[in-house]
Amino acid sequence: MSDAVSVVWDDAYLGYTWGGDHPMHPVRLDLTMRLADTLGVLSGPRIEVVRPETAGEDLLTLVHDPAYLDAVRRAPGDPTGVGHGLGTTDNPVFDGIYESSALIAGGSVTAARLIHEGKAQHAVNIAGGMHHAMRDAASGFCVFNDAAIAIAWLLGQGYERIAYVDLDVHHGDGVQAAFWSDPRVLTVSIHQTPLTLFPGTGYAEETGDPEKAPGSAVNLALPNGTDDSGWLRAFHAVVPGVVRAFAPQILVTQCGCDTHHEDPMADLGLTVDGQRAAYKAMHELAHEVSEGRWLTLGGGGYGLVRCVPRAWTHLIAEAAGTPVPPSTPIPDSWARDVLSQGLRIEPPGSMTEGGWTGFQHWDPFTENRVDRAISRTRTAAYPLFGLDPDDPRD
Repeated sequence: MSDAVSVVWDDAYLGYTWGGDHPMHPVRLDLTMRLADTLGVLSGPRIEVVRPETAGEDLLTLVHDPAYLDAVRRAPGDPTGVGHGLGTTDNPVFDGIYESSALIAGGSVTAARLIHEGKAQHAVNIAGGMHHAMRDAASGFCVFNDAAIAIAWLLGQGYERIAYVDLDVHHGDGVQAAFWSDPRVLTVSIHQTPLTLFPGTGYAEETGDPEKAPGSAVNLALPNGTDDSGWLRAFHAVVPGVVRAFAPQILVTQCGCDTHHEDPMADLGLTVDGQRAAYKAMHELAHEVSEGRWLTLGGGGYGLVRCVPRAWTHLIAEAAGTPVPPSTPIPDSWARDVLSQGLRIEPPGSMTEGGWTGFQHWDPFTENRVDRAISRTRTAAYPLFGLDPDDPRD
């Protein structure tokens, strides 16, 4: 396998725009790629920027109903009457909605194909991670579920064990639903408690189809306000254990960065430093369990200037094996790019927020809100993998 790292990108991704003051603004992608380029991340010796191929119906129908595809095509001519979750406040219709969504989905399959063919060890599609889209409906700013489509394509190539780990602040409900009854796919989601956040699912007791695929889903729902150290404590108490036990042939991650403490859509407390530590942990896990095969996607994240560009530049750099030192100053030229976009947001000064990413490993004798969440997940899921929920070594 090549040790190359592919970043799948095309400026046409910026056509996926909901318009107005919708929180998912494509400027977050543009500023990410500009920052990564300005810092030299995209010119690293292992990096190759690859253009995505648009997904055709053969790929989209691996996950979505043909009738839904027709609805998305018709939507620009009937923006409020087409149904299927389209034409709502969350998912307003825009011109080119089908084409833009199919390009993002195709980009994630392009990334998966590069890994499958041995042309890349890691592949990144920051425009991807549209994890809420359902088989016959748009949901949560997501039209086509590119993560599920890429996984379904990989299954079609003969993979028998694929692990999907979702770091977004929102539960990865669409991917979980797509593979709920498929024992070949493990979906793991670490997110803010569904008691306080959309989509209202992702409880620890959701562990997959009890008849066909018990243990195909693992959910770790964290309390509001969880910070870097609490999040990392929870992650390391659950995620590596179940992923190792599943022994995937390829690791797929959704790296939504709306866990950030400034994110306007949620209420966790991570810094870009905590997010960077999470990406490092996923990178190391990929090398441990799947011979380095790592497909990583973007997702949510609505801090258009202060969070997303820094977080996903760290993600790309981590995948490339050339991490950006946290103390690296933000170049003045990038700050001018922010101003040129008409954004009235103070650009950050460096690639760090000074977040503390140390943490104490979980043990069953502690008791706080994060530990209760850990214990609930381990109790529900660990026995399904033959693991002891009370043994901190697992």
